[in-house]
Amino acid sequence: MRLLRTAATAFLTTASYSPSPQQLASAPRRAIVASSFFPLALLIVNPARGTATDGVAASCNATPTSATMDDDVEYPGTSVRRLQAVQARVATLVTNGALIDKPWDDVRRQLLWAGGLRDLPDASPGMGYTGHSFNDYNHVDLTTMNDEVSDNQNDGSVKGIAIGNKLGPGVRIASLPELGPGGSWSTCAIGCNQSPKPQDVAHVQFRSRIAFKLVWVPNANYDMFVLVNDDGKLLAKGQPTGTLPSRREREMNYNIMKGSKYAIEADKLVNA
Repeated sequence: MRLLRTAATAFLTTASYSPSPQQLASAPRRAIVASSFFPLALLIVNPARGTATDGVAASCNATPTSATMDDDVEYPGTSVRRLQAVQARVATLVTNGALIDKPWDDVRRQLLWAGGLRDLPDASPGMGYTGHSFNDYNHVDLTTMNDEVSDNQNDGSVKGIAIGNKLGPGVRIASLPELGPGGSWSTCAIGCNQSPKPQDVAHVQFRSRIAFKLVWVPNANYDMFVLVNDDGKLLAKGQPTGTLPSRREREMNYNIMKGSKYAIEADKLVNA
């Protein structure tokens, strides 16, 4: 029991922390989540706390069709432990109000941190560059993949994406190790509205689920977004200030989700 209490304490302590933009810039490698304790702590969190992480725990356990905590039968390229750690970080952003009435540049850095990615706006494309992540209509899928699939390339199965699409080196450079095994990347969402299954980079090239997807809400100003999980369930809402990605990019983002499970939560906000 002492070990269980220690693990739970480690998780709850880290789950309440969300770094400032200055900390993100100065200490990109900070170990914030004790990933070795994470799966155990997730199972023994006291429900009486009533924190946002409680809902995330439920959605994490519901999403993978898995034989064990670390395996996803339907999408075996998924790093399940890393996916759960990412969603726990998203929950801390909600708790701390980090996505509402904050400058877009700061919000975007928080999304990178939550997704287990370094903020590398000056790196070369293909070598860890993350300046495009969440900054256009397409690179909005936070994908957590196993090391075994990070070098997978597009053989043409993902329509609208270049043949090859070699992402492995960038994944290894930009991924924060403290979230658990595997790596993270902001993959292309185009094709996610196909049925019966998404035909995007995450699900086809990497055979991985997404930890979250950013969808801009089609209100009058396209100035709100939602984060949804692989099932389209709501994880967070955001309404940043300052200079956002262009209106055209935000509209295109919604258009590639429209009619799919990933647009449902965005549509609800318009119709509320």
